[in-house]
Amino acid sequence: MDARALAALAANPGCRRRALLDGAGVDKGALASALGAPANFGQSQFAHQRGNSFEARVKADGGADLVRLLHERLRDGSEPPGPGAVATPDLTAPGPQGRTARTALALREATEAGRWALLDHPMVSLDVAGSPAFLEPDAVVVHPDGSWTVVEIKSFPMVDGSADPAKVGAAARQSAVYTLALERVASMIGRPPEDGGDTADAVGAVDVETASAAKTAEAAGAAETAGPVAPAEAAASADPAGTASREGPVTPAEAASRARVRHHVLLVCPKDFSNLPTAEMVDVRKQLAVTRRQLDRLTRIEEIAAALPEGTTFDLRLTDDGRTPTRPVEELTAAVEAVDAAYAPECLSTCELAAHCRTRSRAAGRVEALGRGVRGELGGLTTMDAVLTAAMERPADDAPTGDPTVDALRRAAALRAEALASRPEAVACR
Repeated sequence: MDARALAALAANPGCRRRALLDGAGVDKGALASALGAPANFGQSQFAHQRGNSFEARVKADGGADLVRLLHERLRDGSEPPGPGAVATPDLTAPGPQGRTARTALALREATEAGRWALLDHPMVSLDVAGSPAFLEPDAVVVHPDGSWTVVEIKSFPMVDGSADPAKVGAAARQSAVYTLALERVASMIGRPPEDGGDTADAVGAVDVETASAAKTAEAAGAAETAGPVAPAEAAASADPAGTASREGPVTPAEAASRARVRHHVLLVCPKDFSNLPTAEMVDVRKQLAVTRRQLDRLTRIEEIAAALPEGTTFDLRLTDDGRTPTRPVEELTAAVEAVDAAYAPECLSTCELAAHCRTRSRAAGRVEALGRGVRGELGGLTTMDAVLTAAMERPADDAPTGDPTVDALRRAAALRAEALASRPEAVACR
């Protein structure tokens, strides 16, 4: 699971199907194609190439330009980074666990050094419904004061300092997942190891400690909005008390007190359809609160798997060339339907199985196919037939039922019937 998948899962925590398939590493795109409902979203190869080229330009010269761009957006009165002032630690290590441990150690060392540092594609882990997810931000910048900033690089344009709100919101939700995972790393710095080892051992053990970071903070039901924020506000919220203003090398104990993740991420985009980078600070505190709360609500994957019929598998039984599935569609459909889904129209832009789930939802006449807002308004009426029955079956005395939803539906049906009465050629409600 990557950060984009986690953000989508956090936006729909009731979908056990996605939680199980993502946790098991099932290729949902191939599964959707085998079911006859291929996904119709995603980036083209050209878009991927353009994004990679832009990211390489942003990180050129050892990330010095990127750090200077961040410093310009902060405007916090600190000294700008000079030539050779940005450290770029090597994060190479075998396997995701090794890279996660190496990232944690590099973050601790950079925090203790009290200088600018750029971690290019670090790896952090996060426990999701009992399953570890390894996440790879575009970059993380360590400030001289010990704070950390997530950098999100996107290829959509930023025109006159603003970008598409929907795309900015998606980037903010994705960055909130990275921030949540980094908060766990920050909490590990300086923690005494249980076996008597040194602090580096404690930091290196981050990858094997899979306690949920979603349970370390209070739940909040903030709305998901995102947008650029004033540099002064970003700097003040990162360190309101000014306790981490001292720069330079510090002891491990001081590093533990200084290490923290800023809740304003740097969103870097092309400027005005060019290939020149520009950036804005984006406040992700609301997205962070929502992600914490939603991930905390996820049912553990082993509980979902335990409820499946014996022998359930999502194996496509591919041919020797690894391309053509041979498993009967009926058998594969039964396996997928054994796991409950929570379809909503918003899934069409975030989940490869959404087209299949939409077809099944419509066939069953579920009101979820009309959207979460409609589903919430209809209360206990969960199917189209139940809604139409409630609207059309009116008592002779037309007395209120006491159910505000049913009364509203009957009133709407009456108004529609009255309007249609003046147009005999119109189609009746059913």
